[in-house]
Amino acid sequence: MTLASIIEPYVGKTGGLISALHAVQKEHGFLPEDTEAVAADVFNLTRAEVKGVISFYHDFKRAPQGETVVRVCAAEACQATGGRALVAALEKKFALKMGDTSASKDLTLEPVYCLGLCSCAPSAMVGDRLVARANADKIGAVVEKTKKERAS
Repeated sequence: MTLASIIEPYVGKTGGLISALHAVQKEHGFLPEDTEAVAADVFNLTRAEVKGVISFYHDFKRAPQGETVVRVCAAEACQATGGRALVAALEKKFALKMGDTSASKDLTLEPVYCLGLCSCAPSAMVGDRLVARANADKIGAVVEKTKKERAS
């Protein structure tokens, strides 16, 4: 399926560009390099306008992510309850820096700005699983469980 064929059904619709970009990301797992140019052409926008939308929304990814994505809350409540220490422990545990994907493409570590678990901070999300009162061991166990479920 071409990028244009994914994008074209959203032209003329309210929020069409954002919906089209989400559709591209759903199909490819990220926004391929030529997404800006194709979307700009199809929507009759400049590449700068499309790039502005892509860069504004943190959910749009410019490169493939790992099979498992660990999102660590970087909002104030989580930072006040040990979020920075949690990030440092996870970076050490997984040998990754925040925002990176492992060379094996099995894990991505990224920040997220509020998971709605402020009363149970610090919090994280492994795939689609929320982790309250998170620590590196707890997150590591959820990562392993997710990998085992994927393998079976």
